[in-house]
Amino acid sequence: MVGAVLTRGGRVIGEGAHLQYGAPHAEVAAMVAAQNDCRGATIYVTLEPCSHFGRTPPCADALIRAGIKRVIAAVKDPNPLVSGQGIERLRKAGIAVDVGLLEEEARQLNEVFFTFHELRRPFITAKWAMTLDGRTSVDAGASYWISNELSREYVHELRSRHDAIMVGVGTVIQDNPRLTVRLKGYRGRQPTRIIVDAVLRSPLGSRCLSRRAGGPTILAASKVASAERVQRMEAAGHTVISTESRQRIVNLEDMFSQLHAMGITSVLVEGGRQIHTSLFRLGLVDRVIAFVAPLIFGGKRAAGPLEDLNINLVSKGMTLEQVEIKHFATDVCIEGRLVKKAK
Repeated sequence: MVGAVLTRGGRVIGEGAHLQYGAPHAEVAAMVAAQNDCRGATIYVTLEPCSHFGRTPPCADALIRAGIKRVIAAVKDPNPLVSGQGIERLRKAGIAVDVGLLEEEARQLNEVFFTFHELRRPFITAKWAMTLDGRTSVDAGASYWISNELSREYVHELRSRHDAIMVGVGTVIQDNPRLTVRLKGYRGRQPTRIIVDAVLRSPLGSRCLSRRAGGPTILAASKVASAERVQRMEAAGHTVISTESRQRIVNLEDMFSQLHAMGITSVLVEGGRQIHTSLFRLGLVDRVIAFVAPLIFGGKRAAGPLEDLNINLVSKGMTLEQVEIKHFATDVCIEGRLVKKAK
């Protein structure tokens, strides 16, 4: 998400934004808004101008041709195809370039993009719904519906913003979710469905394995999954990725590395408890979205969204920053970026 503002003589002469993939970049849109009368102007842009041919020509070259005098970029582009090359090209052309104005805000704006390129894995959001007493189900296992209809509609919006939705095989067997975007009038792409399933236990009749509705399905398995089960899933049209684990567990770090190589930039993890816990233990969670409903279940079995994280002191608890609190009728939604503590 990139925006640009052109100024000259202390006056804004053009503004632009990159509105969709394949559309003109923000710098070009701003120049068009200024009727291409940009000689001697300064451009403020939230990301380093690109220097390579993709769906559009390099923005750095367009700025040079337009006679731009100065470029103020919030942050350097982490994409290896650009990373510093756009800045270098502009400076070689005699254009003054400053980098770092509002850098943190620019990084927050594109946190998915920066995570994908700098950490070489997707941006990971952990989502759950729970009661006032911190439960995600009753003792018998039922969890439909803890959150209300407005909250569930927002979840579908969240799904539409992510490249993929992830659940564990236990959630598939117990809840049989569709893992699709079902907003009224929605015509956008359906996210990829990812099932963490070490030995490929997912029933072929599961709704999230339906090819008639929803995005493609990827099953992440371990090396112990039998060749017969792999072939069965692939014959049904699904993708199976095998992770470096000889045990009956999926190597999540290896899985995310493979998803990165497949171009998946963001994953919304909807459960279950073991998957969420493993992600927190590995330090892989970037954002948390928790819905709290005005319900109380009680119960004898542990039924919280997470298992033991080996935190024994309040001061050692994981915390969120950039916290937003939303209200969906009687439900409360708490969102925030997980603070990463130095190892």
